[in-house]
Amino acid sequence: MLLIFTHKVTNRLTYTAKQLFEKILGMEVSFTTKVEEFIKHSGPKMTYSKQPLQNEFFIRSNDLLFEQGINDVDIKVADWDGVPCFFAAGDKSAIPFDIFSASFFLLSRYEEYLPHVKDSVGRFPVKESLAYQHKFLEMPVVDLWAFKLLAALKERFPDIRRKDRTYSCTSIINVTTSHAYAMRGFIRTLGGMFLDLGKLKFGQVVQRFSVLLGIKKDPYDNFFELVDIHKKYPIKTIFFFQFAKHSAHDKNISINNNKFRYLIKSIADYSMVSLSTSFLSSTNKEVLKEEKRQLGNLINRPINYSRLRYNRVNVPAAYRNLVDTEFTDDFSMGYTHEIGFRAGTCTPFHFYDINMEVRQPLKVHPFALHDYALVNYRKKEEIFEKMDRVYRSVKQVNGNFVMVFSNELLGGKQHLDWMDLYQSFIKRYYV
Repeated sequence: MLLIFTHKVTNRLTYTAKQLFEKILGMEVSFTTKVEEFIKHSGPKMTYSKQPLQNEFFIRSNDLLFEQGINDVDIKVADWDGVPCFFAAGDKSAIPFDIFSASFFLLSRYEEYLPHVKDSVGRFPVKESLAYQHKFLEMPVVDLWAFKLLAALKERFPDIRRKDRTYSCTSIINVTTSHAYAMRGFIRTLGGMFLDLGKLKFGQVVQRFSVLLGIKKDPYDNFFELVDIHKKYPIKTIFFFQFAKHSAHDKNISINNNKFRYLIKSIADYSMVSLSTSFLSSTNKEVLKEEKRQLGNLINRPINYSRLRYNRVNVPAAYRNLVDTEFTDDFSMGYTHEIGFRAGTCTPFHFYDINMEVRQPLKVHPFALHDYALVNYRKKEEIFEKMDRVYRSVKQVNGNFVMVFSNELLGGKQHLDWMDLYQSFIKRYYV
């Protein structure tokens, strides 16, 4: 067990240290403020404070983990053997920066509490993030830091013990519009047809009639093709279905449509099914509770996992609502249109509520890729060059490579064959 001596044990410190050592590195960790206890400890140990006691393994602390609330933070990004880092720690420190404060800053989404202008659907803009501005968004820096710290500790404590973790890959299928033309009812079908005619989209009018007459399958209805791919490559997969009332932002099939209900129940026979929240329920706790209850009743299983509409994670309110409505896990932590790690990690972590200074029970599963981040690429080779680089960084730290795909993009008309691309991703990255 690693013992950390510090001048004050805070919720922020225990939260961050346990994530680094227990969740990422597989090591037990404990804390003390007593010098005698620290000196007596015969196992690996380190000091985290402003000054070392003697010549022990020492990391100089920033003030961030000993404060409360949100304060102005001065950040200068430096380099640690090829990995960006910040909160410099000085010459006496065994590593050149305060790994705990830097990790907490990213994991807690500290920067998202600071003043910023939200985008058109109310999200924190990727260009406001430290990782984007300093070009380390595509690196799971928290995990990379942890393993570099482990290497430094092993030099001092060669007999240090830990449990290895294994790499994993998870495929998320996000279903906010299950069908383009089918199951939409007379009024919505008529409205859609006139809209297409008004925009001179005659091809879509023909396709709509072909689907309605049963000549062609609905382009978005690719669910059992996906199931077959997942049988071939046994990757962990979760289908997130929106199960909500129609609105300006939520245009899925009516939850009362029997064919739609049967589809969800059928997919639940082969894969895990959970809730993709509506735009309204992302901020309305009562609506969220009702969507959760109705989907759970349909598949006759508890709904524990969530994905927020448009990945609209507004901290801490959005996660508080998920906690209050008894979700255990969320898969919304990432950027829709940029590849990378919004929280700087490829390891699931519990969300820390800075306003309440407490670790919430909700486990956050960060994703590295949303398929809409790739739509502007013209060639498969470019996509794989980009994705291979991210994959290697996750594999290097035996993290979890989470990818989000939508049945719409997989079934829509694009310059690339997205279903073929999806299968290539699964084959390439699932092990």
